[in-house]
Amino acid sequence: MKQIKKITCIGAGYVGGPTMAVIAQKNVNVEVTVVDLNHSRIAAWNDADLNNLPVYEPGLDAVVSEARGRNLFFSTDVDKAIDEADMIFISVNTPTKTYGKGKGQAADLKFIELCARQIAAVAKDDKIVVEKSTLPVRTAEALKSILDNTGNGVNFHILSNPEFLAEGTAVTDLHHPDRVLIGGEDEQAIEALVQVYEAWVPRERILTTNLWSSELSKLVANAFLAQRVSSINAISELCEVTGANVDEVARAIGLDSRIGPKFLKASVGFGGSCFQKDILNLVYIARTYNLQAVADYWEQVILMNDHQKTRFAEKIIQTMYNTVNGKHIAFLGWAFKKDTNDTRESAAIYVADHLTDEEAQVVVYDPKVSAEQIYKDLDYLGTRSPEDNRRLVRVVDNPYEALDGAHAVAVLTEWDEFKDYDWAKIKEGMKRPSFVFDGRKLLNRRELNKLGFAYYAIGE
Repeated sequence: MKQIKKITCIGAGYVGGPTMAVIAQKNVNVEVTVVDLNHSRIAAWNDADLNNLPVYEPGLDAVVSEARGRNLFFSTDVDKAIDEADMIFISVNTPTKTYGKGKGQAADLKFIELCARQIAAVAKDDKIVVEKSTLPVRTAEALKSILDNTGNGVNFHILSNPEFLAEGTAVTDLHHPDRVLIGGEDEQAIEALVQVYEAWVPRERILTTNLWSSELSKLVANAFLAQRVSSINAISELCEVTGANVDEVARAIGLDSRIGPKFLKASVGFGGSCFQKDILNLVYIARTYNLQAVADYWEQVILMNDHQKTRFAEKIIQTMYNTVNGKHIAFLGWAFKKDTNDTRESAAIYVADHLTDEEAQVVVYDPKVSAEQIYKDLDYLGTRSPEDNRRLVRVVDNPYEALDGAHAVAVLTEWDEFKDYDWAKIKEGMKRPSFVFDGRKLLNRRELNKLGFAYYAIGE
């Protein structure tokens, strides 16, 4: 069996960067090179100041510091890295298509295909190619076809090795995975990747399957998790009209060992790069095979999530006397969850969009998300001009500035620091009545009510 001495990862984003950093940390005799065409991203990975890494994850700076320059390298020279590698991970973006057949549902595989063509053009010896990006089932077939038909008589072995990382805990998830999943057809190629992970993962946690099971398992894992969030969010609306408390209901059902307590936290809705994209992908695949009932079932998870975001924004408008025109609404949080700077599909984007439709003046504070990213998110929606987005949304780097003079506060991300603010001081600086809309059920209702806030939390 071929000994893996050099690994290349194409794509230095939220998956490729942290995953390769940990692989390099744990395999000191393997040289790991992460390549990307984005020069500024690679420069950030190489920055001497570890606070400037392009991905914020607790603990990632220490891992990068340990391995970078020893056996972990970041480069824009893609061809050289491909040529020298024994194993190549493909970890590029697979966004939902915004054009043509499958628009709004299917995964856009153009970046995957470009990677495959580049690997085929450059490779002079046998390579193991590992799918790390989240892909629709049977993508490996297309990859193999491209590699075999445009290659130089080189043998390519395709493996599927989906990531199961939760942003905010990615380093812990990589160090202590529930399982590592490897799908493939060639036993020796599978074993080569198993040995990379065996450097720190117990063998019994490394699960090997056929290619198609591995590819589909990633989509299904995210679909099941998202389904739980949408399920408890559907119940949160019922709780509000019946007098039940969704936290109490979640605790009661979560103590049932068949259900369990995880992913039963009602909120303004799920976000991130995976859940929505992967479910839409699942829906599209099901429709492709004419499995309409299956597609409808999973699509409802997305519809419920969209409804929750709209419902939260509508609640703000209704509570504030059916008009937010010109009213200052402070947003605490823009990232889709705490401990990450990732904003993809964040609920905050859609709530802000809804409120600015009504001409609200939104002032945003997030400890890790830049103003540039916030405006990029709003502009991407295309619902109004960039000038209007900057007229209606202001981004500040001090929470008390965001809250000063506000008619209402909306908590959109569950950053721990929000709990520790001086809410008595905040109350003094706000307009009366002072509304708090807690989309993450983060703050203490009793304390805020005592201070005189009008407090609303989902599911109560």
